[in-house]
Amino acid sequence: MPKWGYSITELEPDRTVKASGRELRVSPKHAREVCKTIKGMKLDQAKEYLRQVILKKKPVPFRRHKKKVGHRHGIEKACAGRYPVKAAQKILKVLESAEVNAEYKGLAVERLRIIHASAYPGMKIKRYIERAFGRSSPRFETLCHVELVLEEIEGT
Repeated sequence: MPKWGYSITELEPDRTVKASGRELRVSPKHAREVCKTIKGMKLDQAKEYLRQVILKKKPVPFRRHKKKVGHRHGIEKACAGRYPVKAAQKILKVLESAEVNAEYKGLAVERLRIIHASAYPGMKIKRYIERAFGRSSPRFETLCHVELVLEEIEGT
């Protein structure tokens, strides 16, 4: 079994909780934009936001991967946006896993904030489609890693 590392280091183990989803079958580009959006949100706020994205009520602003992406109503500071439902579902599962980890550690769930959210490409599933005249075309699928780190904030 491989030992997975995290791209963030030097965390306080008493106040932070980590969760990761490895080799998820979602687009790394969509997952990156969703992670960029939820970073800095409180746990309950991020869960509600992802549920709204799944229901196609709130769009996710696309800042980097936005060529030929239509504009969406209700986005602040960005115009291009989409509703990446599949990526939102997978990231919501990882977020709920982090919440369970926090309950196990004894942290206050209502005071958790996302301090690190990243998504990056994993391995490729390589397949080929048969074509005419004995040829074939590649049909590769890139898997995705998602990492979330939540921290308990002081105060309210």
